Amino acid sequence: MIKFLLFSLSFSHVFSIVASQALPSYSGRNGEWQLLHESVGISAMHMQLLHNNKVIIFDRTDFGPSNLSLPNGICRVDSSDTMLQTDCTAHSILYDIVTNGFRPLMIQTDTWCSSGAVLPNGTLVQTGGYNDGDRNIRSFTPCNDDEYCNWIEFPQSLIRRRWYASNQVLPDGRIIIVGGRRQFNYEFYPSSWNGVIFLDFLMETNDQGLENNLYPFLHLLPDGNLFIFSNTRSILLDYNQNMVLKEFPKIPGDDPRNYPSSGSSVLLPLDENDAIIEPEIMVCGGAPRDSFIQAMQGIFIRATSTCGRLKVSVPNPSWTMEDMPMARVMGDMILLPTGDVLIINGAELGTAGWELGRGPVTRPIIYRPSDDVSNWRFSVMSPSPRPRMYHSSALLLTDGRILVSGSNPHVYYNFTNVEYPTDLSMESFSPPYLSPEYDPIRPRILSADEKMGYGGKLFWLSFQVQAYLTVNVLSVTIVAPSFATHSFSMNQRMVLLKIAGVTDIAPSTYNLVVAGPSTAEIAPPGYYMLFVVHAHVPSYGRWVKIG
Repeated sequence: MIKFLLFSLSFSHVFSIVASQALPSYSGRNGEWQLLHESVGISAMHMQLLHNNKVIIFDRTDFGPSNLSLPNGICRVDSSDTMLQTDCTAHSILYDIVTNGFRPLMIQTDTWCSSGAVLPNGTLVQTGGYNDGDRNIRSFTPCNDDEYCNWIEFPQSLIRRRWYASNQVLPDGRIIIVGGRRQFNYEFYPSSWNGVIFLDFLMETNDQGLENNLYPFLHLLPDGNLFIFSNTRSILLDYNQNMVLKEFPKIPGDDPRNYPSSGSSVLLPLDENDAIIEPEIMVCGGAPRDSFIQAMQGIFIRATSTCGRLKVSVPNPSWTMEDMPMARVMGDMILLPTGDVLIINGAELGTAGWELGRGPVTRPIIYRPSDDVSNWRFSVMSPSPRPRMYHSSALLLTDGRILVSGSNPHVYYNFTNVEYPTDLSMESFSPPYLSPEYDPIRPRILSADEKMGYGGKLFWLSFQVQAYLTVNVLSVTIVAPSFATHSFSMNQRMVLLKIAGVTDIAPSTYNLVVAGPSTAEIAPPGYYMLFVVHAHVPSYGRWVKIG
């Protein structure tokens, strides 16, 4: 495999673009918004949190110049680029959540609507894109602040073009790459001996002329098989034997949930305290089947307002449906450290695609899956002052905030004379659990082991909390950092660990012993954010390597 390092920059430019205090915040009764940067120079089509508390962000390259120059007069030269063969601007940045600074990175070929996953060693593997980048793999390995790291590109390393595909890390550390435009198949990274495997299901769920099967929702289940949701249908795939083991009932309503009718999905938290772990999938939002065609004609149909939950391991699975407080397409579903689900960004009318969304939904909602079904499980949060429409992204940070950036519903960057201008700003949303009023019951991790093993091996940490209540309201969660794009957070998962003991060692200070995840199918190897949660209030996260 041929590889080349894109370029090297001097340290004088490392995080020299901005390293400043955040701008004033916009607060409300339920959660708080804070503007971090008026502009980071690019629109955040894709985001991935890394285990050194930096976020890699990138857009596409084929629309012309961005608003952020590459340093030292460096330019990207690509004779195959459809817009600008010599481009001296950046289309990727590395954001530091501690300093609030960022620096430009360089991508050589087009990453438009691509996918990614993080290897067990912490390296981000990005797959595919468009044009001369559609079969390329790119990697980014985190480095220390006194070092310099950038994208490394591996040309023509995918067997098939991957544009609008989805990725999932597997228990053995490999990555499965599923689907993409006109790709009714899957392959693995590293490549396997059997190459590309055809999957009828992806062709069957392709609406002619509409698709609605792109960016399929992938969730690794505790039995090691892969749940795949596309359009309105879902299957259980044994990717080792290349066999579809089961097809589940269609989600009620016949409204597609995948791109361009972009809903979102999560695997609800897996609880190691349960005698038998029953995985449950949740899918929310989307758009009616003809929304794309109608929007192309200037008619913007109301998006889907329903969520469905499916327990996939019970003998006769069936969807349980609930209504959100508002309709939403292009929303992002994010697992919070508490086990709740945040739904953020998106629109109330239309669908994904250039100029095809209207009615921005600026209010996030929080869904509490553990509440009794007879209760209203949704809570409406404070609105953002900025619409986050097509090509926006959001992800969970280690301090419990949600990083939100991007929004570009246009073919090019367009800031004037349009209803929803391209937005290059960056915000954070602080859920209610970060309110200072909860500080007395907020745990603070003092120390923790850096590695965690499988098979229930014991793991030690210590924490402080001013007003400790009881072990009955104490939990420890691990959260895998996700690759966020196009309303789906790939590889997102949360596991509640089993508490083996709590010991009072000093005033307001405690030792906590937990059992590690039972198998790699429960928690694939890699870096996770670990949180101590006390009375539904989480600590700041601490990185731990599993496996």
